[in-house]
Amino acid sequence: MPPKRHLNLVDRGRALAWVQEGIRLREIAPRHGCSHSVIVRLRQRFLATGSVETRPRSGRPRSTTQRQDRYITRQALQTRTTTASTVRRRLGVATNTDINEQTVRNRLHDQTLHARRQLGCILLTPRHMMARLTWSTRHLRWNRQQWAQVLFSDESRFSLEHDDGRTRVWRRPGECMIPACVRERRAYRGGSVMVWAGISEHHGTLLYHVRGNLNALVYRDQGPVS
Repeated sequence: MPPKRHLNLVDRGRALAWVQEGIRLREIAPRHGCSHSVIVRLRQRFLATGSVETRPRSGRPRSTTQRQDRYITRQALQTRTTTASTVRRRLGVATNTDINEQTVRNRLHDQTLHARRQLGCILLTPRHMMARLTWSTRHLRWNRQQWAQVLFSDESRFSLEHDDGRTRVWRRPGECMIPACVRERRAYRGGSVMVWAGISEHHGTLLYHVRGNLNALVYRDQGPVS
C-alpha cells in the first residue's frame, strides 16, 4: 500500500505530540503509514502558524471571467442547437480566450443548462389551436358520467422514415416545451402503416389496419377496414 499523503486532524495532533516528546520524525512516519516528508511539513506548518489545520488553497485559477461566462450562456440561449465547439470558437474570436470544449460545458452546467434531445411535436396551424381551445372550453366542466359515454378513437401512422435523434439543445429543467427547445416536423412522411383503435372508460376496440384513406363517410358508415 502506498504511504498516505495526508493525515486527518486526530493523527496530526498525535504526530505533533510525539514530535514534542522528542521522538524522531522517521519513527513517527511509519506509525501513521505516511512518508517522512508528511511529518516534516506538519512540523513546519505548526512552527509557522501554531496550528495543525490545513491552510486554505487557492486552487487552479479559473480560465474564464464572469463576463465570459455570461457570453457563453447567452450564446447557448440565443441558438439552442449550437454546439460547445461553436461556442468555444466564438468566444475565442470575441475575447481572444482559448479554452477547451469541456470548460464550455462546465460553464453551461453551472447555469443548469444541459444538452438534451429535442422534443418533437406536430406543427399546429392557428386554426388547429383555436379548434382545440374551443373544444377544451366546451368540455371543461364535464363530470365522469358524461365522459364515460364517450368513445375516444384515433388513427396512428407508423412511418418507415425517422430522424436519427442526434440534435441536442441547451435547456434548463422544465424548458422542454418552450418553442426554442422544440423541433417541429410534418406529421406523416414516406412509407407508413395506418392503424385505428378506440377506448372508453370500460371498453376498448380491436386494433384495425386501415387500407387506403379513412375519410368521414367511411368512419361513420363502415368503420375502419380490418
